Amino acid sequence: QVQLVESGGGLVQAGGSLRLSCAASGSTFSSYFMGWFRQTPGKEREFVASINRSSGGTYYADSVKGRFTISRDNAQNTMHLQMNSLKPEDTAVYYCAAGYGASDPRFYSYWGQGTQVTVSS
Repeated sequence: QVQLVESGGGLVQAGGSLRLSCAASGSTFSSYFMGWFRQTPGKEREFVASINRSSGGTYYADSVKGRFTISRDNAQNTMHLQMNSLKPEDTAVYYCAAGYGASDPRFYSYWGQGTQVTVSS
């Protein structure tokens, strides 16, 4: 059993930056593959980035590659998503997830409630 809470969302102008955080509790954080997903009304939840259990491998959607950076701190049971050069199309609710997959949400067992990111033009 894992509880996940996202934070750090907000309003930002295009070209700006935000840092999202995910705090985990209730289980061994280091045993899970962690990921970020996002969803906009009318669209399916899409993969953004993920990081494996050992923090040795990271994966990014093509749309965010080079702009976003995912990281984790197992000692503090936290995960972060540094988002730079934000675009209006990055506007969405961002979700933190824990599981055993990479980019497929079917392989994630636990989800946070989401944090809103709005990028203005």
